[in-house]
Amino acid sequence: MIATDAGPLLFVRYAMAPNLLGYCGPADAGALLTSSVRGAVDEVRDLARQFESAWPCLQLIARAAGLNDPLDQQVVEAYWIGNPLLDDLEAMLEAGGRPHHSYQVFCVYPWVALLGDERAGSQALHVLDQCRIRWGQVVADTGSEVVVESRPLTWTGRLLALGPLRRETVRRHDLLDPLAPGEWVSLHWQWVCDRLTGQQLTALRAYSAYHLAVANAGLAS
Repeated sequence: MIATDAGPLLFVRYAMAPNLLGYCGPADAGALLTSSVRGAVDEVRDLARQFESAWPCLQLIARAAGLNDPLDQQVVEAYWIGNPLLDDLEAMLEAGGRPHHSYQVFCVYPWVALLGDERAGSQALHVLDQCRIRWGQVVADTGSEVVVESRPLTWTGRLLALGPLRRETVRRHDLLDPLAPGEWVSLHWQWVCDRLTGQQLTALRAYSAYHLAVANAGLAS
């Protein structure tokens, strides 16, 4: 059985990967996925509160939209992908950012500051590339694995940018139905999170570019 509450399930799809790696969320890595598969929506809600970066942003978006549930589907989509709930949000976060995951990655987490470090720069770029929600186009779905084309994050020595297309193999979990070649998907670490509509793809690209520009402005100053 898989949880059918759209908002919490959407949150699981995006938050599962870093939680399995032990980067954020509950200490019991895998509990989020296990609870969703069992259909334990209330457990998913409790576990979501343990994501110290995401949860306050979800609360902020919900309050600004007049919604009571931080895991409302539109709120969750706004944080991970971007949608009009962010456009309507009058209060900007510090440094000109919005409560979007790309703001956390590029403007809050410490990795951007390590890019110029000779010893840590390569690892910092890898984490930034994998931690951001990136987009890719499906080449083939082989079952548990999916081949996609995506643009990796690159470091010029002065600025962050998107590089040329590359092929990568990522994982697809049981929360997502088989994918067809040509479909656009969102990616977090080595997992496919969800299919993207044209509107969602545009939003994800726009908010990612916005916060990448904020980060680059900071690097150049």
